[in-house]
Amino acid sequence: MATDAALSADEKFSLIKRNLQEIIGEEKLLETLKEKDISLYWGTATTGRPHVGYFVPISKIADFLKAGCHVIILFADLHGYLDNMKAPWELLAQRVKYYSFVIKAMLQSIGVSIEKLTFVRGTDYQLSREYTLDVYRLASVVTEHDAKKAGAEVVKQVKHPLLSGLLYPGLQALDEEYLKVDAQFGGVDQRKIFTFAEKYLPVLGFKKRMHFMNTMVPGLTGGKMSSSEEDSKIDLIDPKEVVEKKIRKAFCERGNIKENGVLSFVKYVLMPLSKTGEFVVNRDEKYGGRVVYPKFEELEAAFANDKLDPADLKQAVADALNMLLEPIRRQLDNPEFNELKHLAYPETVKLDKLRSEAQTASRTADPSRLDIRVGRIVSIKKHPNADSLYVQKVDIGSGENRTVVSGLVKFIPIDQLQERKIALLCNLKPQNIRGVVSEGMMLAASKQDSKVVEPLDPPSDCNVGEKIYTVGFDHKTCGEPDKEINPKKKLLENIMANLKISDDLTVIYKKNEHPFSTKYGPVKVKSLAGGSIS
Repeated sequence: MATDAALSADEKFSLIKRNLQEIIGEEKLLETLKEKDISLYWGTATTGRPHVGYFVPISKIADFLKAGCHVIILFADLHGYLDNMKAPWELLAQRVKYYSFVIKAMLQSIGVSIEKLTFVRGTDYQLSREYTLDVYRLASVVTEHDAKKAGAEVVKQVKHPLLSGLLYPGLQALDEEYLKVDAQFGGVDQRKIFTFAEKYLPVLGFKKRMHFMNTMVPGLTGGKMSSSEEDSKIDLIDPKEVVEKKIRKAFCERGNIKENGVLSFVKYVLMPLSKTGEFVVNRDEKYGGRVVYPKFEELEAAFANDKLDPADLKQAVADALNMLLEPIRRQLDNPEFNELKHLAYPETVKLDKLRSEAQTASRTADPSRLDIRVGRIVSIKKHPNADSLYVQKVDIGSGENRTVVSGLVKFIPIDQLQERKIALLCNLKPQNIRGVVSEGMMLAASKQDSKVVEPLDPPSDCNVGEKIYTVGFDHKTCGEPDKEINPKKKLLENIMANLKISDDLTVIYKKNEHPFSTKYGPVKVKSLAGGSIS
């Protein structure tokens, strides 16, 4: 597609109009585009966490930006509070940061230029003297009937509504004037607020704006995709397997093209954001093989005529959605975002902990669960309460020294351990051993028929603190090490039972293809081929 500077007014009009359900002021839009690029805003109340349903407006915002529009995204924190206090004041600032973080990641994931995009926080101007006076001016001319009617599709309706809910439509109307835009964009559920704005802004002496409305895309359960309905929405940071599971459970009745959230998501998100504009279904050859749909109408007709099975459609949607989400997951997978998430949504602290515990419980007992690092013994002495034990101070990098108790007095003299580099298991639960708390386990090799015990030897070039990993069980593939391993559980025992010394004196897990290694080479011992690790 040509750049926005090369697009004609008609081409910009077509791009802006694409997939919209309705435009109020269509003729005015075309006339304006012949003179200049328009400005518009989309507002989102900073309440629940953004989910993949946000790709519906985001994909349309991508069209607006490609058409040369100046776009403002309003983080409507005050609106979020007024809507039945969905967002407490003390969390609003954190949620605005969260929304900014996430929406930027979404736009970057689809390769949209944000040169003409601006983020605005509602309370940056909605608490000003001028805005407040205009709220009162508006309140003096708006009837209770009109205010309630305007918010009927957006504000939760109750028998005795709060005054805050009646203020909501008026504030949204005033935002058009204070943001100095030509148009406002939203879902078709906002239509009554838009017509409210068209009626009352001129009464205050302000100009009437244009309004662009998106179709309301059904959620995965058939209704509206909602942050508060867990099965209805997919979080932007849900793992690949969770996305696939939720798509498999989605409502997608055979031949039903009217109330089908899966099919709608293809139309309003996946195909508009596809670099080719196509939708691909990869099927087994016996079920028809791979098929490419260049137009949504062809996909819709195939589904309606039972030429595309719901299971195949769901799998194709899951594949395409995971490709869309992968760069977002990578960008948001960092301590800064996790801390922000917990500050903005405190309930996620417990949820993340439960999820982590569930993943750990279902995880295979393999060496990827061990946090083994290169350490250096900086001091060593005999245990004050046990003649057969040493107490060692071990440097594991970043200025951190661990106290480690080992039973090597009978096997290795102190002078052979001082300043020695070792392999230290760092995520073992601390244990009180005869009055001294041990914060790790030094790994060593031994044989039943020998009285020799040898500490594992990392390559001499290794830096203190370097991770020791098992080839074939890297952390990116198998998962990060457990936060803490309880030595009384069977997990450590089961892993250690499969560690041994190969014929070339390398530490391996089960077989030679899985050696303990570092970036400088494998971890070895000086003798004890066929020995075990403890």
